[in-house]
Amino acid sequence: MEQLDERPFPPGDYDVVLVGSGPGGLQTAYSLARTGIPRCAVISRDPAPGGMFRRFPVYQRLISWTKPDAPFERGTREYEWYDHNSLVGDEREHQALAPEFMDRAFDVPARHEMEAALVEFALRGGVRIRYGCEWLSTRRDDAGFVLETSDGEYRCRVCVFAIGVTEPWVAPIPGLDAAPHYVSAKAPERYQGKSVFIVGKRNSGFELAQGLLPWARRIVLGSPRPVDTARLAFSPLSMRYLSPYTEHIRGGTGSYVVDAAIERVERHGDGYRIHASGTTWEGELELESDEVIAATGFRAPVRDLPGVGVAMVNDRRMPAQTPYWESISVPGIYFAGNVTQASPGLRKHGATSSSGSVNGFRYNACVLAQHIAEKHFGLARERRRLDGDEVVPHLLGELAHAPELWTQKGYLARVVVVDPAGAFRDDGIVPLADFVDRDGGDACAVAVEYDADGTIIPVVYLWRGGRLAEHSLPPHPLHTFDTGEHRRQLAACLAPLLSRHARASRV
Repeated sequence: MEQLDERPFPPGDYDVVLVGSGPGGLQTAYSLARTGIPRCAVISRDPAPGGMFRRFPVYQRLISWTKPDAPFERGTREYEWYDHNSLVGDEREHQALAPEFMDRAFDVPARHEMEAALVEFALRGGVRIRYGCEWLSTRRDDAGFVLETSDGEYRCRVCVFAIGVTEPWVAPIPGLDAAPHYVSAKAPERYQGKSVFIVGKRNSGFELAQGLLPWARRIVLGSPRPVDTARLAFSPLSMRYLSPYTEHIRGGTGSYVVDAAIERVERHGDGYRIHASGTTWEGELELESDEVIAATGFRAPVRDLPGVGVAMVNDRRMPAQTPYWESISVPGIYFAGNVTQASPGLRKHGATSSSGSVNGFRYNACVLAQHIAEKHFGLARERRRLDGDEVVPHLLGELAHAPELWTQKGYLARVVVVDPAGAFRDDGIVPLADFVDRDGGDACAVAVEYDADGTIIPVVYLWRGGRLAEHSLPPHPLHTFDTGEHRRQLAACLAPLLSRHARASRV
């Protein structure tokens, strides 16, 4: 087995160049290597696998769970729903690696446990990467793209950037740039006996507050938007970090969660003075704090990509992407990893994707690799033929257990198409936004989604005769979607497609 310190892929000409060795880069590299694309190079400025998990989270404990023991055996596809931290592989020894490194003190891994699992995935999966090779700049030429790196030039038809969303972004609040960002937060014990004001109320802000609870004298989290506990299912905020919030609403231990627009931050003596105005309440707020930490988010380190035409979104923090994670403005440039959260999907009822987390973007990467192989290199995957009486049980089984659908709710779908000969073909997992926008003949898809009340439901989509129909199936208290009633309703939804196929088979 090739060692991680070997340096493959010297500068030169390739079909695809992938930048990055975090979990998104590792999963994409693994999947690309299995598509049959002849020449794929993977480069990374880091010295080893891991990406952001070599540094973050700063307080060392992840928010995504892994159950070492679950209702399904490790290494099965069904087990992936219980393991949100491992990358996915084609062989048993490449699968479910995160639980092998967990000490079970928690059902979420520590940062170093996650890093160890990623290193092991690269070793066992034979993911070859040229480490210590930093991407510096990009330009286009007649053949595609040229990536200038610390090792020299890489030329390619397609490039994939798995560069993360790890560059600090500070909100344009006067004076806030003088305070440390989340990435520069000190060890928790350094805040002992101090008052701390945290600007921001998402995961990074609440992670800091949770870690500081045993140490800080007072903690205040402030940002304009309230914590909407009624919609936590739609929120990127992890409930694991909500102890500071529950203490606030109980009037507890010196933790406060304030809905306020931060107007300016001033240095004052040995600390800071914060000026804010209420958003869900009327009035002004002025308070002094020993420390201020900006937990205002991150941006993708895109370097000069906007200069070659890559459009940006979200305050220019991330590149705008198609449903297949391709730049909307520069064909041939793709993105992988947590930056794929900028491809929003349908966002029905305000629900977001899980593409900002490993459990979501690992599936995006598998779909992306095959899409690149088919679109740019004509390497079509085999699409299994289904008999008419197999379609309903097949899709029902996906609704019951497919980890892609349960993790990427309302974002990824399982699709069955009708080929030109009238036969049913399993089209695999595809972005739902792509399916609803296509007009490529008769097809059906199923997805697991949230309804307007946040209830998890199965949804069926049917393209027939150039028209799209959508049907919601009933919820179930145990999320069991393969009941007799679900089978009956799914068969009724698909009856127009199945009956057409039955008539064609008799001809």
